[in-house]
Amino acid sequence: MRFILRDFEKIVCAVLFLGMTLLGFANVLVRYGSNFSFAATEEILTNGFLLLTVFGAAIAARRGEHLAVTLIHDLLPKRVAQVVFVLSVVLSVGLLAASAWFSWESLMNLMDNGMRSYALGVPAWWYQAALPFGFALVVIRYLQHAAEVFWAKPDV
Repeated sequence: MRFILRDFEKIVCAVLFLGMTLLGFANVLVRYGSNFSFAATEEILTNGFLLLTVFGAAIAARRGEHLAVTLIHDLLPKRVAQVVFVLSVVLSVGLLAASAWFSWESLMNLMDNGMRSYALGVPAWWYQAALPFGFALVVIRYLQHAAEVFWAKPDV
């Protein structure tokens, strides 16, 4: 159970990537092996990339490999650098929490209006359902990394 909690986003990304690879390969086989098209898979692959991006961001946040410009931070005195670090964590968490909230609102809107996907005709909210939880996971992983950095090296 500890493995699943620690590496949940890695498992999700691996399963998504494997499924998308198999689906893309099947699409190529069907397209070039017959006169038929497997075009409906495009919407699955597009939404798979969206989920892969969000859960991949959780992996990067946990490792501290998110996009960061540290030039100014590295030139600051230690105390000021700590304040800048805390401010950046607060602002980043605020942005990610807003993303989770807006994706939740979008999910609720899609559920309420009954919109269907263009190719497969499934409820459009199916593709949106994991996004709020993905953004929440990014918040959790980012906070985990920030706590490790802040408490491991007080001089940030």
